[in-house]
Amino acid sequence: MTTLAPTAAVGTTIRDRATDLRHNWRQHIPLALLLIGTAVFYLWDITRNEMGNSFYAGAAWAGSENWKALLFGSVDPSNFITVDKPPVSQWVMGLSGQIFGFSSASMLIPEAIMGVLSVWLLYSAVHRLTNNRGASLLAGLALALTPVAALMFRFNNPDAVMVLLMTAAAYCTVRATLAGSAKWLALAGAAMGFAFLAKMLEGLMSLPALALVYLIAAPVVVWHKRILHLLYAGLAMIAASGWYVVLTLLWPKDSRPYLAGSTDNNFMNLVLGYNGLDRIQGRSGGHGGFNPGRLPENITINGHTYSHDQITHAFHGGGMGGASAGLFRLFKGEFAVEISWLIPAAIVAFVAVIVLRWGMPRTDAIRAGGILFFCWMLVDGIVLSYMQGMIHPYYTLAIAPAIAGTVGVGVAAAWAERGRLIGRGFLAAMVVAAGIWGFVVADRAPQWNGWLSWVVLALTIIAAAAIIGSLALPARLTRVVGLGVIAAALIAALAAPAVYAANAVGTKQTGGNPSANPVSRAGGFMGGGTNHHGGGGFGFGGATQADPQLSALLKSANGYRWPAATSRSSSAAGYELAYRVPVMAIGGFMDDPAPSLAQFQQYVKDHDVRYYLQPNMSVTAGTQAGPSTGAPTTGGTTHHRERPGGADQQQSGQPQSGQQPGGFGFGRGSNGVTAQIQQWVDANFHSQTIGGVTVYDLQAPLH
Repeated sequence: MTTLAPTAAVGTTIRDRATDLRHNWRQHIPLALLLIGTAVFYLWDITRNEMGNSFYAGAAWAGSENWKALLFGSVDPSNFITVDKPPVSQWVMGLSGQIFGFSSASMLIPEAIMGVLSVWLLYSAVHRLTNNRGASLLAGLALALTPVAALMFRFNNPDAVMVLLMTAAAYCTVRATLAGSAKWLALAGAAMGFAFLAKMLEGLMSLPALALVYLIAAPVVVWHKRILHLLYAGLAMIAASGWYVVLTLLWPKDSRPYLAGSTDNNFMNLVLGYNGLDRIQGRSGGHGGFNPGRLPENITINGHTYSHDQITHAFHGGGMGGASAGLFRLFKGEFAVEISWLIPAAIVAFVAVIVLRWGMPRTDAIRAGGILFFCWMLVDGIVLSYMQGMIHPYYTLAIAPAIAGTVGVGVAAAWAERGRLIGRGFLAAMVVAAGIWGFVVADRAPQWNGWLSWVVLALTIIAAAAIIGSLALPARLTRVVGLGVIAAALIAALAAPAVYAANAVGTKQTGGNPSANPVSRAGGFMGGGTNHHGGGGFGFGGATQADPQLSALLKSANGYRWPAATSRSSSAAGYELAYRVPVMAIGGFMDDPAPSLAQFQQYVKDHDVRYYLQPNMSVTAGTQAGPSTGAPTTGGTTHHRERPGGADQQQSGQPQSGQQPGGFGFGRGSNGVTAQIQQWVDANFHSQTIGGVTVYDLQAPLH
């Protein structure tokens, strides 16, 4: 009989382990449902967005064709100039194109996957801080249903990978803070370094919060050792980003693409200028910025006419999104629709954390989580609110995890005190803050789902009253009623942003300024409309359609390094997507000094570039829009020293009065390389109009 004892013991152990496994498996079901639901939501008909922002799509195609283009983030596979951001986002999309073949799906599906990973990392961070699965699920769900997240995790701008890396850095910082781990803190620094390589200084906006929470709450007793750990993390961040900076400095400039946005082909010039202080302070200077002084009265882009005041306001003070710079920018216009829904609740949540965790040890995890996420939201939010330069509402994706994380941690803190009036009071206050503000924002558009705001308001009142009133319920009813109260509170807080997020997912998003606002989407300057012209118009173009005659012409020039050249990167990217040939982007995104007129003339002489394509844009000095530059005429019509849509020019190729070749006042205006080259081409080469595009044959001089 004694021989049975070990068997019985083993059997008991196996049964216990099986029970534990089943229990643990069941615990993970809600998280699995959250992640699967997020994946389905973000991936649903994602290719309806076609090429999204053609500026980045063209570079993704280039990266799928050429390894050097992938490394540097070049606009074309022949490596003339890069996009005006570091290349991490292009690495993801370009490498996907290398593996699966370039398409809308191979480019956009990784963006959605990054959204799912961000939700997972946020859930994991909040759960480690609070040990509360419900609050962690709430944080993940809040992030997934934030309209700007649903918008940008289905789009091909660099914001998705930047936010994934920022969230990864926050998760690693949580691990480091809870354990006093220099290793995890170094990993957080490395994630920050790669976030910098995604979108430069914007990727570092959460850095003060990460450093502060470790300094305050890490269980390392000796304070100067905490500082030493932060220095290690700083070195990891520098190493993770610095290798690429060094690479650009050491790589011979004549064998790599020009770094767009810089004035001297130097990465640090790009960091400190165009993508740094210039953005915050609104300076145009010599960094390819916006110069309203050169604007005429009207500009017609892709059939839409915009006034001087509209465009000036759009570029200065954040007119894009309907909100000027200031403390309340994030609560106005498009910004409010994309990000603001849970900001009031997050503020209440942080107050709850500080009040309810007052007197707890320095290393208290819930308070540390509140500090981390709220300070991230605060620092990044203030910068976004007061930026004087060009700002798009979708930039606010950078604070979406911070807002959701603050709410999740605050709910956990209040839930732990739910047996006391103060705990339930804070829970009710968070529901009221989210619900009332949701009512206000939704009520601004009564013509679109006007029922939504009133449903949210009614549920808010019911949920808040039930939270407070449930204190008087008998214990046997608390669990049953509690489930209903939680459901009502969730719907009150998340229904409005969820409806707007669903609308963003269900709407085709292309161009340079995708929008989650169904009311303003159609009419705003540089909005999210689809641009079907291959040239990209203003330069933020979306989907493209190829003209068969122009396609045949460009394919016949495939022996050239660049079968075509055109003004600006976005126009070049549009042509590349339509015709799948390398196109030289003269002047980059904002009239960079590349190439010089002499360099371009040498390219033409060396038979490196065959055709010059005139972008389709008209600029007029009067009160009515003039003829569209490059307006469609009979295919194949030949012009001799004639501006498209205008009268003959002088031999010098000077533009007509009221016209600004090279792009209505961006950067260096009529003195920039874009205008100089366009004027030289116009004065010296035969042209014809094909498919609405004016094509100059650079091997067919007039003389």
